[in-house]
Order: sequence, then structure tokens, then C-alpha cells
Amino acid sequence: MTEQILVLNCGSSSIKAALFDRAGDGTVPNLAALLEGIGTGPDLKIGAERIAPPGGPDATHEDLLDWFLRLLTERAPGPVTLAGHRIVHGGLDFAAPCLLGAPEIAALNRLIPMARSHQPHNLAGVAAARARWPDVPQVGCFDTAFHRTIPETRQQFPLPRRFREAGLRRYGFHGLSYEWIARRLPEVTVRAEGRVIVAHLGNGASLCGMIRRRSVTTTMGFTPLDGLMMGNRPGTLDPGAVLYLIDEMGLPVTEVRDLLFHGSGLKGVSAITNDMRSLLASDEPQARLAVDLFVESCCHQIGAAAADLKGLDALAFTGGIGENAVPIRARIAEGCAWLGARIDAQANDAGRTRIATPDSTIEMLVLPTNEEAVIADHARTLCPG
Repeated sequence: MTEQILVLNCGSSSIKAALFDRAGDGTVPNLAALLEGIGTGPDLKIGAERIAPPGGPDATHEDLLDWFLRLLTERAPGPVTLAGHRIVHGGLDFAAPCLLGAPEIAALNRLIPMARSHQPHNLAGVAAARARWPDVPQVGCFDTAFHRTIPETRQQFPLPRRFREAGLRRYGFHGLSYEWIARRLPEVTVRAEGRVIVAHLGNGASLCGMIRRRSVTTTMGFTPLDGLMMGNRPGTLDPGAVLYLIDEMGLPVTEVRDLLFHGSGLKGVSAITNDMRSLLASDEPQARLAVDLFVESCCHQIGAAAADLKGLDALAFTGGIGENAVPIRARIAEGCAWLGARIDAQANDAGRTRIATPDSTIEMLVLPTNEEAVIADHARTLCPG
């Protein structure tokens, strides 16, 4: 029985886990598990099994975590001797993966207001793993860390100094996904060290502009609300519109927060769902509008990122929508024709790695992300065992 690294990713309505061999550098997990629908109707898939969780539809992350980890332990091919966690917000203090002790956890708790939909669940996962395996090292890996290479002028907001000193700045997110794609780029394109935009398109969506595979611009900002239109979030929005909701329409702050984090984006516009597959299959006018707005948002922000990069050599798609939604990739390529994008319809339909035509001036790629492998690798590096 080989020692295992547990990788835990507790999202806003899900718990995702994977087990990797602690020795070596494998990127394919020995066992993967996904618990979805937390808060509405939880459903667990662990390996090939489907299991109904206890506690009914109102069960919380905290209600389910210990049960989830126990089942994972029972099916593990060896003892868990190391754990790695996705932590959405690391602020300025956590610019690299680190061991999580009481001081680090206390500091990360103070960042909850910057990522209310994710950070508490990330830290609940850390607490559950520490309780089950009190002697096992816990490693935190931060979605914000990859973006610390962005030039200072792109990190700063045009606010008075006292607010900047209080931490109001652009942090960026999805960094673990971008780190994986940055590692993969040299394997698939000779333009890897050039000007590359990676589009992480899923329920959460953002762009990262890279030069020499380092982040130099990104669309998400102080929180994961900014930038691209998303499944439930609006993306870039005039701050005056938020003030209007509060001052003129009389919405309480809690209701506005729920609107921005859970009731906007694809779901809010369509009034149907945040699932891109369902929207693409729908004939409802509002579904078509939601898709149109999503594509428009992507094309607009790609143009802005290309301006920051002073040109574009490659565009890579990743994330659930980026990897699977053939029509969305085609429409974004069409909207980026002015940048020289030309898509090979047959390659795109087949989901090949390279989907640009020979006469396209930019390379276009489809690259599955693997945040879990990145976390496992960082955990091995910090705790070689």
C-alpha cells in the first residue's frame, strides 16, 4: 500500500477530492470523488460508485465533510500521509504554497470578506482534514499566487492611498488552473513563451494574459466577481449600478450580495439555468441572449488583454465551457477574427488540441486543466516525505 496525498477542493456547492501517490510525480489520481449539489440536493460520485449523502437537501459542507472523508479513506489504496488544499484567496501574504498551521489559518480566515462564496468552504475542508488526520501535514495552494507577477500598475485601483494600503487591489483568481496550462504550453506550441491568453471558461470564468508563461494581466480583481460574465456572476459592472440598487431601489446589502454572487450571469439573464449546455440547446429568447452576452463579454475582454500584451500569439481554452462547448469556442474565434483568429471547424468539432487553421495568425488550443495535479505536486515539493 502506497502513501497517498489527499487533494481537497471545497467549492461553493461542491467538494472535489483526489488521491495521488505521494512518491513520484504522477498527475493521474488513483481515486477521484465529487460531491455536488450541496445546499440543494447533494449527490456523491466516488470512483464508479454513486452514493446518496446523509442529511437531506439542506446538509451543509460542515455536515458532509467528515462523512465524505471517511468514505474516501475506506476506499483509498493506501494511508493518507499528506493533504493539499485549494485556497481561493491568499491575499498579499501568501504568494506561494505553504504549510497550514494555526497562524496561517487565522490569517486566511481574515480574507473571507474578499471571497465569501469560496474561502469559508476551503477552510472548512482544512479543518475537517486536520480533525481526521491531526498528524498529517496540510498544504495550502492559492488561486491568487500565480498573479503576483502582474505589474504593480495593473494590481492597483485608482483609489486613495488609505484604501490601497487596506488591501483593495486586483488579486486575480483561477491561478492553479493557469499554472497547469502554463506548464503544458511548451508541449503543445512553439509560441509558449510568447503572448498567450488563457480563457478559463466555466461557471466561474476569467482570462489570464501571459508572457513567458507568467501572468501579466487578468480579468478577475479584488474578488471573483470582476471580469467575464459567468454562470451566476455578472462580471464587470458599473459600481454606480450597485449603488443604485441600494440607494434607489432599496435592496439591502445582503440581497445585493446574493444577486451578484448567485443570481446574475447566465442564470440571471436566462432565468433558466447557469448550465451552458442547457442554454445552447434551448430555443428560449432569454437563453440565446444569455449566450450572446457571454460571448460578447469574452471577446471584449480578450481584446483588452491583447492590448495589455501588445499583441497575441496564442489563445488557449480551458475549464468546463472552454473544453467542451464547441459553439462557444467557434463564436469567440469569430469575434476575434480582427486579431487574426481563424478556427478549423472540423478540429474544433472533434475537440482536438490545436483548432486553428494554417492561415490563422494566432495559435488556438484546447487544453484540459488539472488543478488537482498542481496541488499534489506542490504538496510533494513542500513535504517530500
